[in-house]
Amino acid sequence: MRQLTSRILAAAARRYLGRKGGFDLAKVGMLPDRTLVPLRRAGIDPIPELGAIRDQAPVSRLPVPFGLKVWLVTGYDAAKQVLADGDGFSTDFANLAPGVAGPGGLGFADPPEHTRLRKLLTPEFTMRRLARLTPRIHEIVEDRLDAMAAAPGPVDLVAEFALPIPSLVICELLGVPYADRADFQRLAMARFDVFGGADASLGAISESLDYLRTVVETQRRAPGDGLIGMIIREHGDEVTDDELAGLADGVLTGGFETTASMLALGALVLLSDPAAFQLVRTTDEAAAPFVEEVLRHLAVVQVAFPRFARDDLTIAGTQISRGDVVIVSLSGANRDPVLGPNLEHPDPTRTPTSHLAFGHGLHRCIGAELAKMELRAAYPALVRRFPGMRLAVEPAELRFRPASIVYGVESLPVRLG
Repeated sequence: MRQLTSRILAAAARRYLGRKGGFDLAKVGMLPDRTLVPLRRAGIDPIPELGAIRDQAPVSRLPVPFGLKVWLVTGYDAAKQVLADGDGFSTDFANLAPGVAGPGGLGFADPPEHTRLRKLLTPEFTMRRLARLTPRIHEIVEDRLDAMAAAPGPVDLVAEFALPIPSLVICELLGVPYADRADFQRLAMARFDVFGGADASLGAISESLDYLRTVVETQRRAPGDGLIGMIIREHGDEVTDDELAGLADGVLTGGFETTASMLALGALVLLSDPAAFQLVRTTDEAAAPFVEEVLRHLAVVQVAFPRFARDDLTIAGTQISRGDVVIVSLSGANRDPVLGPNLEHPDPTRTPTSHLAFGHGLHRCIGAELAKMELRAAYPALVRRFPGMRLAVEPAELRFRPASIVYGVESLPVRLG
């Protein structure tokens, strides 16, 4: 959300200015709109200004006040270079809030801590382990379609389709007890409730962490078959309860909102393009390339975790100084013309091209394949069950998040036909 982005940059400003002295840090407030170009969109598309910035240079200075140096990377090759450079850049949470305990998970950790934690998770995200979830993913999708078919009047695809599917899949992955799943799903949704406000979201995050700690404590005594139980069985002495709860919460954070946004926005692409709708509905082989194309085109995670330069270095001919903040625009890089022609428009028949929807390098999303499994199952099932589905409102009436790290549509009312 806009508030989170502003907090990230404002926290970096506090860190920078704190070295200078003589500045009232309490006066560092929300940042001006012009810093939010990488988060602005027009419908499902990044605003034209982002492409214009990329056309001028793959790396450019963001106009952030307070003397803070923040660089925006929009070119594909430059973005890959930054994301792959674990030695030159840090994502450690301490860069944002020195002395404050981080949220856990992989995104705000550097090697060797990141390496240790990722090693615990990696076996659970291999294709062999994920294959056990395939039947359950299809059951979850079909259950949601049944519920939609039974509902009277228009159906909101966000509330009834996009949000429940990934939250229930994550319950399966983590091994959340069946009796707790309704409560867990409520917490997962509340943390991303744009109407509830920051306090409600932070409260839900705190509550979900507390809940996950109780799950970890319970499974210490009797490990289950999910991710938490497997890590306890195989690495019990190597990970603390807080670390494991943080890793589980990181899986929730990384795999819920992003997949939910993709499910909703990808459905909107299908509703907006009758040819794509029919292709995915009638051709079994169309689902996989369609998923790759909408991942590239939508890039719902608009920017990567902020990077902090460890030393002076050069990116695409631009000098970056030690301590500078680097923001990688994934949505900008995914539409860089170096990847091919006409990338501003989704083409489900396009040969899948490289993209950074899941990041790159050591921080590439560990759950990328699980997300693809959900999307490949959900899109064809949706359009086959409801071949006459159409929007229940005019496209201009749809409300999107105005400036959000994870982009999305707030609701998607449809008539099922």
